[in-house]
Amino acid sequence: MLAGLYSKFGPAKEVLNIVETDLLKPSKGQIRVKLLTSGVNPSDYKMRLGSRPLTHPFQIPGSDGAGLIDAIGEGVSKHKIGERVWVFNAAYHRPFGTSAQYTIVDDWMVESLPNTMSFEQGACLGIPVMTAYQCLFADGSLLGQTIYVVGGAGVVANYAIQLAKWGGATVITSVSSEEKARAALLAGADEVINYKTQDVVQEILRLTKQKGVDRVIEVDFGKNLNTNTQILRPGGICVMYAYTTQPDLPLPIMGLMVKNITYKFTLVYSISEVERQKVLSGISQWLSETTPVFNIAARFDLHDIIKAHELVESGNKIGHVILNIPHQT
Repeated sequence: MLAGLYSKFGPAKEVLNIVETDLLKPSKGQIRVKLLTSGVNPSDYKMRLGSRPLTHPFQIPGSDGAGLIDAIGEGVSKHKIGERVWVFNAAYHRPFGTSAQYTIVDDWMVESLPNTMSFEQGACLGIPVMTAYQCLFADGSLLGQTIYVVGGAGVVANYAIQLAKWGGATVITSVSSEEKARAALLAGADEVINYKTQDVVQEILRLTKQKGVDRVIEVDFGKNLNTNTQILRPGGICVMYAYTTQPDLPLPIMGLMVKNITYKFTLVYSISEVERQKVLSGISQWLSETTPVFNIAARFDLHDIIKAHELVESGNKIGHVILNIPHQT
C-alpha cells in the first residue's frame, strides 16, 4: 500500500515521503480500513516536529480519516466488512495513521459513518469534533448557559459553536477578521467580537449585563488567562484544549479564588473509555438531529501530503485540510 510517512523529525519537505509498504492483517480486536480520505490536524505537524517521541521506526501521520472496513480481526462483532466508517486516534502512540491507503486500528477507534455524510465529512469528525464535545459537555448540560468560544473560525472552535447552540447555549465568540466573523456566524454564533478592534472584556461584560459567561472554550491558555479571569462569572469554568507557547505564569490567584473559577485541561486522545463513549454517543445524536457545517479549506492528493502539512502549519486557512486517498480501480 501507499503511505506518507517519516522516520525522523523535521520540516515536511525534509522528512515526509510517499512509499510503498506492506499491507498488514488485523490482529485480534482490530479492524483494517480502506481509507478514502484523511484529515490533517495541527497535532500531525506538531508530532512531525517532535512534540512526542517516535515509538516505532516510522510514523504514518493522521489521526482522523474515513473509508470502508476491508478486513476484521478475531473477536470484532460491532462492525462488518464493507461498512462505511470514520476513524479517530489512529496515530496516537501508534505508527499506522490515516495518511495511507489503509490503516490498522483497534475496534474502538472506528465509528459508523451515516449514509447522509460524505467521506470528506467523515474525515472531519475525529479529533476536532470530539475535542469540542468534550470541552463543552464534560460537566453536563449547557441549556441556558452563555459560552465564550475563543477564535470562532478555528476548526475545533467552529464545532464548539455549533455544538453549544445545539446544546441550548448562547454563544459569544472572538475572531480577528471579517472573513472569520462570517465563518463564526455561519456556525451559529449569537455574538462575534473582533479582538483586533474591540475590547473583549468590555464587550463580553456588556453583552452579559456584567454577569460574565458560564464557560470558556480556550485555544491559548497563557495568552488569555487574565481576560478569562475577568469575564467568567463566579463558579465559571475555563476549558483549555491547546496553547501556542508555554504560558508564562504566575496565575492571577486572587482573581481566580474570589470567583471560585475552575480551569480544566483536555486532551481528547487520552480521555477515559467512559468519557469517550459519552463523546461518541453525543456526536452521533448531534449528527442525527442537525445538519453540521463542515468547512473544507483545501483538498490534496495523498502524493501532495507535504503541501497539506505546510498549509496546516502556516495557519493560513479557515477549515479542514483533507487528503484524498487514491486507489487503483
